[in-house]
Amino acid sequence: MKIISIINLKGGVAKTITTINIGHILATKCGQRVLFIDNDKQGNTSKFLGLHNDNDPSLADLLTETVTASTAIRKTEYPGLDIIPANMHLLKANLKIMLDETREQQTILKNALQQVASEYDYCIIDNAPDINMSVINGLVAADEVIIPLKIDQFGFDGLKEIAEQIDQIKEFNPGINFRGCLITQYANNDVNSQGEAHLREQTKYPIFKTHIRRTDKVDESTFARRPIIEYSPRCNAAKDYLSFVKEYLGE
Repeated sequence: MKIISIINLKGGVAKTITTINIGHILATKCGQRVLFIDNDKQGNTSKFLGLHNDNDPSLADLLTETVTASTAIRKTEYPGLDIIPANMHLLKANLKIMLDETREQQTILKNALQQVASEYDYCIIDNAPDINMSVINGLVAADEVIIPLKIDQFGFDGLKEIAEQIDQIKEFNPGINFRGCLITQYANNDVNSQGEAHLREQTKYPIFKTHIRRTDKVDESTFARRPIIEYSPRCNAAKDYLSFVKEYLGE
């Protein structure tokens, strides 16, 4: 099972949308077995998939070791696509982990996922825009990191901060691979084209060739709670996410 952490410390970069659509395409178009982990107390990935419930086992329970990974997993309506959901209990779980000095705090998730590693091809972690114990666990468990990035100065500033955090995580996960930045919400204008050129030519960070074009259909899909290739398969974003998955897989 390959574990991919999706992260950006800045909000509004289509992180959750990117997580959902990559996983949905891998499962429904590529025949892969995919496990989502919702690693954000807001639970947006869980809500999108209709599996947000404060009373069900969640990532908070897994991280505090009150349930196993297999107990926390929920089936979605899409064959081959499961999720470990999140809710506001994750806030308290983060505090509990931080205060517990009786165990290694950074590897709880990594160790827990070993139980189900043979059942999935991919695990995709939707991390909160934060650096807390659950996000550290999400990075320590990861084989690869993908950073959704919007072209603006705040995004560029945040990219440096995330890259530094990934370097620090190597103390606990020396094999972690910063796979690349995925430009999202791309508009065909001078600001975006010049910003993308700067990012590709003047920075050291890996950048995927594919970028995800801005379209209102993505926002609409969140209200419909449908992945974009299902909600509006002919829109630019649907085509771009399909192209991105092909690029990611090396096709």
